[in-house]
Amino acid sequence: MALDPADQHLRHVEKDVLIPKIMREKAKERCSEQVQDFTKCCKNSGVLMVVKCRKENSALKECLTAYYNDPAFYEECKMEYLKEREEFRKTGIPTKKRLQKLPTSM
Repeated sequence: MALDPADQHLRHVEKDVLIPKIMREKAKERCSEQVQDFTKCCKNSGVLMVVKCRKENSALKECLTAYYNDPAFYEECKMEYLKEREEFRKTGIPTKKRLQKLPTSM
C-alpha cells in the first residue's frame, strides 16, 4: 500500500521528535544573537562560565522558550515538515539529497 503524499496525519514520532527537532533548529537560527552572546561569554569565561554567563544563558533560554511555546511557530514547523514529507513520498529522495548539487559532468 503506497502512502498518500498529501496525507496530513502525523505519527507520534513526527509530533514528538521530528517536528520539535525542526523547531529547535529554526529557533536557534532566530535566536542567533543570543546564541552568539552566550557562546562568546562561554569562550571568554572558561571554567567559570556557569557563574559568569547566567545573564546570557537566561536570555538565550527566554528566546528559545518563546518560540517553543508559540503555537503559530509550531504550525509553521509542522507545515514545513509536512511539505518535506510530501515531497519525499512523491520522489523517494530525502531532502538532504535533493538539495545536493548534481554533478555537472558525467
